[in-house]
Amino acid sequence: MIRDEALDLPVRAALPALQEALDGGGSAVLCAPPGTGKTTLVPLVLAEGGARVVVAEPRRIAARAAARRMAWLLGEKVGRTVGFTVRGERVVSRETVVEVVTTGVLLQRLQRDQELAGVDVVVLDECHERHLDADTVAAFLLDVRATLRPELRLVAASATTDAEGWSRLLGHAPVVRAEGITHPVEVVWAPPARPVRPPHGMRVDPVLLTHVASVVRRALAERTGDVLCFLPGVGEIGRVAGQLAGVAAEVLQVHGRAPAAVQDAVLAGGAARRVILATSVAESSLTVPGVRIVVDSGLAREPRTDHARGLSALTTVRASQAAGRQRAGRAGREGPGTVYRCWTEAEDTRLARFPFPEIKVADLTSFALHAACWGDPEASGLALLDAPPAGAMAAARSVLGAIGAVDESGRATDRGVRMSRLGLHPRLARALLDGARRVGARRAAEVVALLGDEPPREYGDDLAGAWRAARRGGDAYGARWRAEARRLESSLGETGHGQGAFGDDALAGLVTALAFPERVARRRGDGEYLMASGTGGGLGTGSALRDAPWLAVAVADRPATAASARVRLAAVIDEDAARDAAAHLLTSGEEVHWEDGDVVARRVERLGAVELSVRPLGDPAPSLVRQALLEGMRREGLGLLHWTREARGLRDRLSFLHRVVGPPWPGVSDTELLEAADRWLEPELSRARRRADLGRIQVGQALQRLLPWATGDASRLDELAPERIEVPSGSRVRVEYGGEQPVLAVKLQELFGLRETPRVAGVPVLVHLLSPAGRPAAVTADLASFWRDGYRAVRAELRGRYPKHPWPEDPSSAEPTRHTKARLRP
Repeated sequence: MIRDEALDLPVRAALPALQEALDGGGSAVLCAPPGTGKTTLVPLVLAEGGARVVVAEPRRIAARAAARRMAWLLGEKVGRTVGFTVRGERVVSRETVVEVVTTGVLLQRLQRDQELAGVDVVVLDECHERHLDADTVAAFLLDVRATLRPELRLVAASATTDAEGWSRLLGHAPVVRAEGITHPVEVVWAPPARPVRPPHGMRVDPVLLTHVASVVRRALAERTGDVLCFLPGVGEIGRVAGQLAGVAAEVLQVHGRAPAAVQDAVLAGGAARRVILATSVAESSLTVPGVRIVVDSGLAREPRTDHARGLSALTTVRASQAAGRQRAGRAGREGPGTVYRCWTEAEDTRLARFPFPEIKVADLTSFALHAACWGDPEASGLALLDAPPAGAMAAARSVLGAIGAVDESGRATDRGVRMSRLGLHPRLARALLDGARRVGARRAAEVVALLGDEPPREYGDDLAGAWRAARRGGDAYGARWRAEARRLESSLGETGHGQGAFGDDALAGLVTALAFPERVARRRGDGEYLMASGTGGGLGTGSALRDAPWLAVAVADRPATAASARVRLAAVIDEDAARDAAAHLLTSGEEVHWEDGDVVARRVERLGAVELSVRPLGDPAPSLVRQALLEGMRREGLGLLHWTREARGLRDRLSFLHRVVGPPWPGVSDTELLEAADRWLEPELSRARRRADLGRIQVGQALQRLLPWATGDASRLDELAPERIEVPSGSRVRVEYGGEQPVLAVKLQELFGLRETPRVAGVPVLVHLLSPAGRPAAVTADLASFWRDGYRAVRAELRGRYPKHPWPEDPSSAEPTRHTKARLRP
């Protein structure tokens, strides 16, 4: 029997409409403000009507708390009518008709039992958060309804969500809204007094954290009630907690790694005043008793993946407007409250409306494996609010193929199906299965448990050392690690009883390398490494790993502006272990390329980007040498060839004709010549073996091959763009075609009597009229105009300087000459 106080919850008024929607089309979107009872009353009422209900929550803390709250409303203990299942913990019985699970658990259950036998209603709570597991579960459930169980009913529930989008996804399901009895929440804008650097990767400006701590102190002084402070991660919670020493309140830290007892204590309330420092796990719609004040840092952590480098990590981002409303709502659950926002009102209007969907930014390897096991490797038939990015899916399928989880067609193998049911990322599933066969199930499970839940920073960056610390430690992490290791070992069953003679360091390195083969790394300097993926990585200055020849990198992140990644957690390995774990990355072959100004030929064995061995190659394949020489010319230019004056002149003439006449005259820019190398540099290029051979090629002769012989136009080259033009004196003067206009540089006296400017291909040449000493006296493209208007001034200036040369008054009728007056006398 549900307690009377639960029946007074505001969501009760929406229950008839919800039931009508479910009875009609079998699905509904429930939008209910915080505190209305959507998480607790709705499942109980549905169960009272005879349905067996599964409620999916995004986080373990929310799943446990929701189950305990519903059990309390029934006056029972958890495990009777209401139970829960999270990873590593299951409290249910034969009496259980409402089971609260995490979306990850429900995803695993769907893979084992697509029909969800015995389940009548599934409630997807907090669907606005757009976690990848939740989106995947929704897609699978819709597929189940469409193909196997049309009677299965679905409810997408949230306080703040894209209701219209979810309605379309659920087949235009009705949107049922519950009006809450909302207590007013006053918004206090409390930005830092001085500029704060924006978050970058995992880094948060310490100035902001100091400011947040000061706002908590201010809130304690100005308002009554407990304080709930939202921070992006465990590290920031610890730093702010340190700055709150001495406040007149109990300071509690709540996050996904916190012990269940601490999480339960926070949700149970207390007599003394409390400051609860929490990550986004506290955004859940369940009430935190006593909270009347929220201090919001405005930051959150979201996954990001650098697919090109195989690195994935959480990154700090500005929380969305929807998250801000959820957080503020914590202050108004039990009465009027206040939210202190550590940013300006103007900034608030520029925030994203909703959290960014994980499917757009996260590592999709697990998603791709689930889709393959579901029978839809491309995920093209799944009903998703957002389609997975093609590049991320391609990267995911590449990983799955490398670890044997899918076949060449993308279909899940038997091994892949088993991996999907271990409740691990496929990389870790591979490490567990293959590691167990080599080193034994227990020790492989212990290392994989470390890789799946990164140990505290105080354990250090040496994975083997962290393993030893976890084994002897009595802290919360150690307890959680031991429970997960036991779960993983039991999941192996009879598989994997290897007992190789491995010490802790070697074993930790091998299992880590099995999980992340692209991150095996070879030392290339003091504390600097090159991973097989091609990413550089550096260790901290105090790391004991800095002299290790090889590492298996477990955790690394690469700031957007950094050239290499920061190695956070790694294990020592040797080359044999690296070869074993990353065998699919081993390659061996001839490498011929341009390096340090010449052709370098060698036989190289590589592990991804890491060179394992190099030997000189005495007789490389001519085709590889040819490509290396072309690479050299692309890098250093066609100056590697020996350009005679005649060769440069021919190139200039061809360039002129291509510009003025067009086809069939070829372009001869550097790019065009390199692209046409097989037409004009062969066979000389194929015979060349090194840089010096390029300098021996007769370039002028080679360029002749580019002339339009096929059309017959090649024979007109000297007609259209003659190398020399005969002037009135009888001299044959070279035409320079290198500029915008052809240039004819000739002594002025040799052009006497020439009334019209010479033309080439219809273009008047630019005549440089030279003095008897060969210096420019005038430049013109119109000789007739020069003789008429310009000559007098030149004659007046130069005839006194060069009296031995003729300077007639009428040059248009004078006899042209190359000689002085004395040579002209009979």
